Amino acid sequence: MEGGEENGAGKRELYALLHVSPEASDEEIRKAYRQWAQVYHPDKYQSPQMKEIATNNFQRICEAYEILSDENRRQIYDIYGMEGLTSGLELGPKLNKAEEIKEELERLRRRKEHEKMSAHTQPSGLILANLSLPQFLQGGGIVRGLEMSSQFQSQISKRNAIAIGGNLAVNGKSGGGAASAVVRHQISSVSSIEFMASTGLRAVLGVQTSRQLSLHSTATMGFAMSLKDGSVNLSNSWTRQLSETSNGNLVLGPESFVAVGWQKKEEKMSASGEIKIGTSSFGASAHYTHRFSTKSHGRIAGRFGSTNLEIEIGGGRKISQFSTVRMLYSVGIQGIFWRFELHRAGQKLIIPILLSRHLNPVTATGAFIIPTSIYFLLKNFVVKPYYLKREQLKALENMEKTSAQVKEARAAAEKAQQLLQNVAKRKMSKQIETRGLVITRAVYGSQKALKKRDEAEVKDELASQVIDVTLPLNFLVNDSGQLKLHEGVKKSGIMGFCDPCPGEPKQLHVEYTFSGQSFQVVVDDYEELLIPQVPSSCSL
Repeated sequence: MEGGEENGAGKRELYALLHVSPEASDEEIRKAYRQWAQVYHPDKYQSPQMKEIATNNFQRICEAYEILSDENRRQIYDIYGMEGLTSGLELGPKLNKAEEIKEELERLRRRKEHEKMSAHTQPSGLILANLSLPQFLQGGGIVRGLEMSSQFQSQISKRNAIAIGGNLAVNGKSGGGAASAVVRHQISSVSSIEFMASTGLRAVLGVQTSRQLSLHSTATMGFAMSLKDGSVNLSNSWTRQLSETSNGNLVLGPESFVAVGWQKKEEKMSASGEIKIGTSSFGASAHYTHRFSTKSHGRIAGRFGSTNLEIEIGGGRKISQFSTVRMLYSVGIQGIFWRFELHRAGQKLIIPILLSRHLNPVTATGAFIIPTSIYFLLKNFVVKPYYLKREQLKALENMEKTSAQVKEARAAAEKAQQLLQNVAKRKMSKQIETRGLVITRAVYGSQKALKKRDEAEVKDELASQVIDVTLPLNFLVNDSGQLKLHEGVKKSGIMGFCDPCPGEPKQLHVEYTFSGQSFQVVVDDYEELLIPQVPSSCSL
C-alpha cells in the first residue's frame, strides 16, 4: 500500500498533525487545535530551550489549523496538497467556492482525457518462431516456421478509431504476407460500424456493424467480398451474457458454431472455460491461473476436441513494470512442446519448441522435470540472492541520500516528544490505576526491520530504520481509555513521529496492557489503529 499512497501522503499530513480524520468536521478540527495549543503554547515554558521547541511546534499547529479551518484552502489542500497552496493553485482564474474548484478540476480532467485519447496510439506486435528439435537432429534446420505481425491502433477522435496492421509468414519453402486497415465509427452509445480492407494472400473488402440489443446481449452482422474471385461471405453473430460469470455465442457464416463460456476472476486466481460446437468441428477448453505473488503465477490448461487433445502446464514471472516471461510445457496428439514467451506491453515473442512428435513417457517426464528443476535451482541459488543483494544496495543508497533529512526529522520528533512527556506520564498513571490502556512499547518504521526485530544481527538496522513512539501514543490515549489512529493518514505526520526510512514500506508495532492482560498489534502505515480490541488482538 505504501507505493500506491505515497503520492497522496502530502495531502494528509496536516490531518495527522492535528490527529483528526480527513472527514473531520469544523468543530472537531477546532477542538483538536485547542488541545494541541494547550500543549505547545510557548508561554507555558520558562526554559529558553523548551520555549524554542514549543514555538516551532506551535507554528506547525497554527498553520495546520489555518488551512483546515478555511473551507476553500482545505478543498485545495485535499486535492493538491501543500504544493497547490504554495504554487497558487494552477486552475486558471481565482476560484472562490469549493463547488467552483470541483467544477474546474472536473473540466481539466475531461480535457486531459480528451487530449490523451486523441493522441493515444496503441502498438502491438507478435513474433512467433516455431522450432523443431527432431528436425534439427535429423540434419535439417531447427526453424520450422516464422511469423511476424504488427498493428497500430489510434483513437483519432471521440467516435472514430483506426487500426493498420500487417503480417509475414514463412513455413518451410513457402511464405506470404498481408496488410490490413480497419476504420471504426461509434454511431451511438449502443451501435458501431467498421470498414475493413486487406491486401496480399487474402485481398478482401468488408463492413461490419454491431449493436447492443439490451443490457446483456449484442448482435453483429458482417459482409466481406474477396477481390480475387469475387466470392461473398455473410456472417451474423449474437452474444448473450447468461450470468455474471458466463456468456453464450451463436455465429452463422462460413464456419457456423454455438459456444458457451464462463470465467471467474479473484485476487489470487482466475479461471475460464468454453464449449464450442460447430458444423465441422467441436471442442472444449479450460484454464486455471494462480497468482503466487504480485510478480509470479502458475497456469494449467487443457484443450479437447475433434482436432486437438492437449494438456499445458507452466508459469510466468514479471521481470519489470512492463515485461513478463513465461515457460509452458504441453503434451498432446501433436507432440511434446516447450514454449517460451516474452510479453512487453503490447509486444509478444513466442517460441514453441517441438521436442518429440511421439508421446514417449520417458521423454514427456524428462521434458517436464528437467526445466522445472533448473528453474528452482536458478531461482534459489542465483536469481533470488541477486535480487536480495540488489535490494540491499538500493536500500543502503537510499539511506545515504536521506540520512541528513532523517537525522533532522528524528531530532524534531524527539523535541516534540519532550513537550508531551509530562501529560503522557499523567495519562499513563491514570490508566494504570484503573487497569486501563497503557502502551508499554511502540515502534514505527521499516516493515522489513520490524519483521526481523528479534534477530540479533539486525539490531543496528532496526535502530536506524525505526523510531520509538511509545510516549506520543500514550499521550494520544483519550479520557475513555481508547487510542485511535485514523485510516488513510500517514503516521509519520503525527506529533512525535517522523519518517525514519523514506521510500520504504512502513508499519507500526504496538504492545499494550489492558485489564491486566498484555496484547500486541501491527498495522500498516495508512491502516486504522483502534485499541483496545481485546477479542481481535493477539495476546502476548
